Amino acid sequence: MVARVWSLMRFLIKGSVAGGAVYLVYDQELLGPSDKSQAALRKAEEVIPPAMYEFSQYVSKQMGLQIPQIPPPPKLNFSIRDSWNSGIVTVMSALSVAPSKACSYSKEGWDYIKERVREHSK
Repeated sequence: MVARVWSLMRFLIKGSVAGGAVYLVYDQELLGPSDKSQAALRKAEEVIPPAMYEFSQYVSKQMGLQIPQIPPPPKLNFSIRDSWNSGIVTVMSALSVAPSKACSYSKEGWDYIKERVREHSK
């Protein structure tokens, strides 16, 4: 009985975390325009380090541990939009030439096999 309750609790916790993540993505419009995604990233860069520091101070006070200060995260000074777009362009370019490349590679392979069969039959 306890095992079933525990597995149900784990399922509910995981579902709550997944639901919260989906809600956060929807609420912050992270799948919308890239300028809103960049604004959310900047906001996270400003909020997360102080929150981590406060949490580490709380844990150290509760546990009686001495935790050294976490170094600041590196600053990211590149456009996520440009990186995302170049990645999409590269993937789509590879997908668009894939059928013709597959055809040419299969033709080369077939020619190679025919040549080997001719040499072997002589």
